[in-house]
Amino acid sequence: MSPAISKRLIVSATVAVLVSGCAADGSGMTETGRGAAIGTASGAAAGALIGSLSADAGKGALIGAVGGALLGTAVGSYMDQQRQDFERVLAPEIASGVIWVEKLPDDQLLVGMTGATSFEVDSDRIKPTFYSTMDKIANVVNKYGKTQLAIAGHTDNTGSAEYNMNLSRRRAASVENYLASSGVNPGRMESRGYGMTRPVASNNTEQGRRLNRRVDIVIIPIRAN
Repeated sequence: MSPAISKRLIVSATVAVLVSGCAADGSGMTETGRGAAIGTASGAAAGALIGSLSADAGKGALIGAVGGALLGTAVGSYMDQQRQDFERVLAPEIASGVIWVEKLPDDQLLVGMTGATSFEVDSDRIKPTFYSTMDKIANVVNKYGKTQLAIAGHTDNTGSAEYNMNLSRRRAASVENYLASSGVNPGRMESRGYGMTRPVASNNTEQGRRLNRRVDIVIIPIRAN
């Protein structure tokens, strides 16, 4: 078994435990706290699956395009500074629970957003009222260019599996396209939709379904080795 596959299996197993706990019982936590917890779980899965694909393809060209890769202990400091910048500029959104910023394993970061806040109903159109938040995200992403972005769309279980898969793909692509239009190098990004296949809360309640309708941006450092 290759190290990459082994890593994905370990992360997936960990995520499965986290997700099952969140889905079984959402009590005892504020909505902001639940958002952070489930965002960490879903973000770890997206980072392991999407990041492993994009990290191997054209890495040399990408390193050249972003002006070099991160070395050794510099990775942790670089990503911690980036997280602090996200938390500072997104403080109002984090406080209201519509955005969560979390540190993931392997020095990865997660910026997660609720679908209800960022998109029109049953649409991949980003709400104009969310543009300012997207601009904040883009500004920080552009400041820290030595990273890759794995963008994952998710839905609840309302409607058919095919419809939800297509919607999640389009929403992830909309976030990718918005960031590209804001100056983020397209070569740094990859988007994918998961439809209803990765719930992080129970779909038996409206609150749970609202938490499942989300887009996760996993930010992965570009390492020299």
